[in-house]
Amino acid sequence: MRNPKIGVVSLGCPKNATDTEVMLGLLREGGFSVTFDNDEADMCLVNTCSFIGEARRESVRTLVELADQGKELIIAGCLAQHFKEELLTEIPEARALVGTGDIKSIVDVITQIANDSSLRVVQVSETPNDYNDEVLPRMQTGMGASAYLKIAEGCDHRCTFCIIPQLRGDFRSRSIESICKEARMLVSGGVKEIILVSQDSTYYGLDTYKRMALAELLVALHEIEELEWIRIMYWYPTEANDELLDTIARLPKVVKYVDIPLQHSHPDVLSAMARPKYPEKVVERIRQRIPDVKVRSTFIVGFPGETDEQFEHLAKFIETTRFDRLGVFCYSRQMEVPSGHMDDQIPERTKKARRKRIMSIQHAIAQELNEQLVGGEIEVLIESYDESKNLYCGRSQWDAPQIDNQVYVSDTEPGVVVLGEIVKVRVDKAGPYDLYGTAVADMADECVAQPEMVTA
Repeated sequence: MRNPKIGVVSLGCPKNATDTEVMLGLLREGGFSVTFDNDEADMCLVNTCSFIGEARRESVRTLVELADQGKELIIAGCLAQHFKEELLTEIPEARALVGTGDIKSIVDVITQIANDSSLRVVQVSETPNDYNDEVLPRMQTGMGASAYLKIAEGCDHRCTFCIIPQLRGDFRSRSIESICKEARMLVSGGVKEIILVSQDSTYYGLDTYKRMALAELLVALHEIEELEWIRIMYWYPTEANDELLDTIARLPKVVKYVDIPLQHSHPDVLSAMARPKYPEKVVERIRQRIPDVKVRSTFIVGFPGETDEQFEHLAKFIETTRFDRLGVFCYSRQMEVPSGHMDDQIPERTKKARRKRIMSIQHAIAQELNEQLVGGEIEVLIESYDESKNLYCGRSQWDAPQIDNQVYVSDTEPGVVVLGEIVKVRVDKAGPYDLYGTAVADMADECVAQPEMVTA
């Protein structure tokens, strides 16, 4: 048996990133050599995304580029789940396909194709509902002091624009014990922040415990020593119940940050999307029950049939609600879901103009909100050093990695700023998406480190 050196590319969402890390952990445990320099690789494991059209195009571009470099390809994830026959036909370099529910088979799959150079393996379950609760090995690929932790797989909602249930199956929660075991493993490796991810984190537990159990999970995670921040991504509006909000408010380690994709504000558009109505009431309740909370949301413009009046309703909603963090996406048509067959599809030019308008509104709001932080002190998780700026770079508790604000920090005294640690920072300057500040020495620590001399 040859022992190929395996490269890796992970595309798409944080949930995909955790799957990639699990596959790499299994490969390392299985004795395979893994490299992060694809020039050195004989085979490349590409964990693909197929959520929207642009994600599919990026996945295909990546596969074609690697194939042109002479790499043998193991195609995993959503694109493999979605287009297995087409991939085998169109990409002769594809040696294996691994579906979203089959990542545990990665070692067996690569062993087979390593043993037989003529073999092509398809390991793609028709219904990707196999979700194992055991804690699998992981090889962290980035993010340093932060780590994503998948608490569930799949989704029971049927939003008319979303293909995720077809690619990931129905909702399946992991047990609290399994999640906490993996969290402790990550923290023992130096992780300070755990980021809980799934397709719908607030739905957690309803399938296995017959109740929404996210609040219970937070309480259990909060007891892990050395864990400093717990972040929840991907809320569903109707599941932001008072028990969950109150639990977040009272647990110090749970960051005061709510990521709740509302998608639109107009009731008719929300009905067409099969999404909950009255988003303004949801945001109001979150802000009432969690002091100092920052709310992030995402919206879709250009959904089929969205009129000028309905778009203006959304623009006004965003102006008045003043979200702390905001993402806006142009509707991406997919024929596998109901919205792809709806009448009155919106021209791409109109979608882009609407997105530009919303982002302009949010740019001004973000600038104003960030300026309110100038002169105050915030805690920042230091993640890197920016050589071009000669500054450290990190995030506040109100910012998720790769999508929210960054904080650039100057270290006026040696040893105050440490990579992978949380430091106190005085905010000196603000832009719409970045803050600049100075590290502040903790006076209590200084007193402990340099006790006052007492003479008899």
